[in-house]
Amino acid sequence: MAVSDWQAFITQTDARMGELRGGIPGVAKGFHEIARSAIGAGALDSRTKELIALAIGITVRCDGCLAYHARAAAKYGASREEIMEAIGVAVYMGGGPSMIYGAEALAAYDSFTEGDKG
Repeated sequence: MAVSDWQAFITQTDARMGELRGGIPGVAKGFHEIARSAIGAGALDSRTKELIALAIGITVRCDGCLAYHARAAAKYGASREEIMEAIGVAVYMGGGPSMIYGAEALAAYDSFTEGDKG
């Protein structure tokens, strides 16, 4: 699926995820703890971890992963150049499909930084 409005996509996905979390609260709580622990700063900072997560999202072709991790990478101060390099690693690991999803990831990142190309 090609997402044209990443902000609206996250709003819609948040609503759907809220309903899912309500139906499986224990699983949702456990997943939240995994996410919090995995992304928290340690030997790698949170920005680097979000770039890794974005690259993985590209290789597994997960639109939700692109949206959430592009937004988080922007929040943690990732530059567009860092996003491009993460996309490059994903393409190396995932081939042609990752090239397509890399373009989607860049569009998602740009939507959360108002298209700042610098």
